[in-house]
Amino acid sequence: MFILKNSSNISQVAQLRSPKFSQTGSNCTMSFWYYNYGLSVGAAEMQLLVDGLEEPTVLWRIYYNQGNQWLKAFIQLGRLPHPFQLSLDKISLGFYDGVSAIDDITFENCALPTPAISCEGPDRFWCKVTKACIDSLLVCDLVDNCGDGSDEDNCNPDLQCNFENGLCNWEQDTEDDFDWIRKQGPTPTLNTGPFKDHTLGTVRGHYLYMESSEPYVFQNKAVLVSPVFSPYVNETCIFRFHYHMFGKQVYKLSVLQRTVSNTKGQLLWYKFGNQGNRWIRQTLHINSSKPFQILVEGTIGDGFTGDIGIDDLSFLSCTLYNGNLPAISTTPAGTSVPVTLPMNNCTEEEFVCRASGNCIQMTKKCDFRPDCSDKSDEASCAMEMCNFEDKSLCGWYQAALEETSETDSIHSTNIFKWGLGRGAYLFPGQEKHSPSVDHTRFTEEGWYLFTDSSFGKFGQTADIATPVISLTGPKCKMVFWNYMSGATVGSLQVHSKSGNITSKLWAQSGNQGAQWNRAEVFLGVRSSFQVVLRAIRGVSYMGDVAVDDITFEDCSPLLIPDRPCTVEEFTCANKYCIPKDNLCDFVNDCADNSDENPNI
Repeated sequence: MFILKNSSNISQVAQLRSPKFSQTGSNCTMSFWYYNYGLSVGAAEMQLLVDGLEEPTVLWRIYYNQGNQWLKAFIQLGRLPHPFQLSLDKISLGFYDGVSAIDDITFENCALPTPAISCEGPDRFWCKVTKACIDSLLVCDLVDNCGDGSDEDNCNPDLQCNFENGLCNWEQDTEDDFDWIRKQGPTPTLNTGPFKDHTLGTVRGHYLYMESSEPYVFQNKAVLVSPVFSPYVNETCIFRFHYHMFGKQVYKLSVLQRTVSNTKGQLLWYKFGNQGNRWIRQTLHINSSKPFQILVEGTIGDGFTGDIGIDDLSFLSCTLYNGNLPAISTTPAGTSVPVTLPMNNCTEEEFVCRASGNCIQMTKKCDFRPDCSDKSDEASCAMEMCNFEDKSLCGWYQAALEETSETDSIHSTNIFKWGLGRGAYLFPGQEKHSPSVDHTRFTEEGWYLFTDSSFGKFGQTADIATPVISLTGPKCKMVFWNYMSGATVGSLQVHSKSGNITSKLWAQSGNQGAQWNRAEVFLGVRSSFQVVLRAIRGVSYMGDVAVDDITFEDCSPLLIPDRPCTVEEFTCANKYCIPKDNLCDFVNDCADNSDENPNI
């Protein structure tokens, strides 16, 4: 069937109507091949016309020229219990010039389930009227799989939600970035999101969807939280739901389970990317020795064609829990337990050794040389070696992030910042611009420090700094391994900061390949300073910056010997002894430049 006409009438519509169908089964689908070619060929859409429902339901739609080719369309009809027709409308506003055609229309799995002579077994259900024998996992799932509704009789409404009357006993999370939206019909953005709900399959039905357009940005999250369920050890609680992930920039839908209220929980299932313009059923089997909740989390992709829909959430063999989940007590940021000092006679300019109460000069604190017997003067200082394998930052901290968390209501998870990562936590495709293994162990389980470029904007910076280092020796250097791979990786810099004065010591920009690269930064003699790692975000999320195995080598300051310098040594002005071979070598080996004096 085709349309071939040159015309200039305004608002032309050509309609092709199907015969009237009485009903369909729950798995009914329709497919056809279409051709829509020409400079002014216009749009086309398939509509569902249900008896008793005035407003048509759009099932499929294309816009304008699709090229000189036949393309296949797939439409999910699902269970339609009332008589209906399909209408293919060809629309042209103004001048029409082109060819529109349709061919090979096919209906599949549209009949009601066939009757069975018997239906035995604990995992089977025998429908009352149609006598079909269906899987027991299809019972009370908000879908009329029997064709007579008997599989949806006597179901607990507290264990189901089709969103026809709101969110039921589910709730929007208060710690996410935005909320799921209850919707009828198509989402506002073209080429993404559902045309209709899953429950009714018409424009009257409701579903929840996640809007991916502005003001929301990449990796913003919307989380829906279930009621609390009782523990299940020997038996299994079954969660069923339908999801819709259609659009070029669809990112991720996840389901998590938590047993503590102020945590994200454990990942049970996730799906990435465009799954086609259809509703897909998912079944999860849940075990828990503690009361639990289910979290459905949608994550924004890198663009506005990334809407995600959910519908018909139901639980089977589950019991609601009469109570709330416990919460983990958290200590507010910046609070610490006061240090109890031993008896001492130290002045304010001296440091008290924690075990002995001995006094040392404050300049000897955090100088890479332990002067206290218990090494307490080097505690809470920059560590000589850090590989992050104990999941700590080794004293490195982000001052700007701490200030933001105290004064800003923005969730810190959406800020371009440094954090710990590992290859085992990467999502599919993320290994193209993030390290899949660390440098220390060279495994997916090893840890490293990185900035997640999924957050922030182009040109934003993330600084992480050591505690103040009191003094370093003339040969001091910092050695570390860095990973900078990806199409839009930004920059990594090393700075020295003393008070409000910051100076750049090292910098690297752009893609350095999918490998760990060694870097060495000379520090030399410095006092009362911090080392700062600065990452600068590139133009998109495809380029994380990572570092690992940071070491400070030969950084302890020189010691004044308790003996005169030998004939092979030079006596510095500050009484230090250095080898005479180090004289006039353009290196401040004495720490006072006396070994570089031209009058030697």
